[in-house]
Amino acid sequence: MPIKKRLLLGFGLAAFLMESLVIQPALAADKISLFKVITTRDEIVIGISEADLAQIEGQNAGGVAKALVAKGSMSVWQYAVRKSATGDLEQSPLHKIGLIASDSLRVEPYATPLKVLPIDESKK
Repeated sequence: MPIKKRLLLGFGLAAFLMESLVIQPALAADKISLFKVITTRDEIVIGISEADLAQIEGQNAGGVAKALVAKGSMSVWQYAVRKSATGDLEQSPLHKIGLIASDSLRVEPYATPLKVLPIDESKK
């Protein structure tokens, strides 16, 4: 096998290994869906993990609102924008909060161009 082909194969294998090492942790983390909760007083952004959202009928903003009304209250993670160690902005879980159903409540999907960090369950 010529040296150029060996070198190309070696670089390809190295790139594949590096990519799999970087992507694996990202795939292992729960995907978080963000929602904006709006009341007459204020509005906040909450994050619900893919596993928790799977338990909600509809798995969308309407389903979250229905679940909140049916249960009367829910515990969720409030999200806020922060700077990472590299200086990039990201959506990060701030703290766990309780939502109480109210007539003046609206839940809508929240899209962000920022990186959304997973919920760290050890912070409960």
